[in-house]
Amino acid sequence: MGVRLDYSTILVAEEDGVRTITLNRPERRNAMTPAMQDELLAAMDEAAVSDCRVVVFAGAGEAFCSGLDLSALQAMNDRSDAEHSADAERVARLFRSLYELPKPTIAMVHGAAVAGGTGLATICDFTLAVPGAKFGYTEVRIGFVPALVSAFLTLQVGEKRARDLLLTGRLFSAEEAHRVGLVNEVVQPENLRARVVELADALKLNSPASMAATKRLLAAQNKAWLDRAIELAMAANADSRGTADFREGVAAFLEKRKPVWKG
Repeated sequence: MGVRLDYSTILVAEEDGVRTITLNRPERRNAMTPAMQDELLAAMDEAAVSDCRVVVFAGAGEAFCSGLDLSALQAMNDRSDAEHSADAERVARLFRSLYELPKPTIAMVHGAAVAGGTGLATICDFTLAVPGAKFGYTEVRIGFVPALVSAFLTLQVGEKRARDLLLTGRLFSAEEAHRVGLVNEVVQPENLRARVVELADALKLNSPASMAATKRLLAAQNKAWLDRAIELAMAANADSRGTADFREGVAAFLEKRKPVWKG
């Protein structure tokens, strides 16, 4: 299967068996829209059945991904319950597809990866980040619930650390992300691309069938727990969008003022 070229929010390229999917909205710090999420899903489906051996995720411009686009947040206040549920289901499919992609995945994080961007970067099998990269599950700052990322985060770092990162909504460094197990390596900016190529070359020496089987095994071991966690997360995600605190949080964020929470 050839590489699709008609994407509008991402770029897809392949060289020497390594397919690179680049988020390509640099003017919006690669903030995700529903259209970008759909294109990422299509690109992952395509990569899964292609001859590529490794899939790399990157971001154009200064950031890796700043999370959900603010214009999309503003539009959420006028959406129906069914539309909120469809949005939550799309995000769930995006993260689950990334987690279960049969090819090894590498996130090349050269800048900020925040909220959904943190999820995208850290659900990859390998996450390489520069020292200046910032991460954070910032949803509670705008009255939202970091629901879907919470399931994968808890699997990766345990509940105690997950509670810290999710409840504070604080930004944290690449070094801390490495310390808690969300980042595999912290790499100097001038060496990041070369290190990604080196890692991809090492992965290409392995049996593709064995790596796919290993990923299927790991996913199967967590399937029952993750199925239930994602079911609960989708409901929490959709429910939180109809709350007064979410409406206030979005308005305050867009108006650059402090929110007045209703609680």
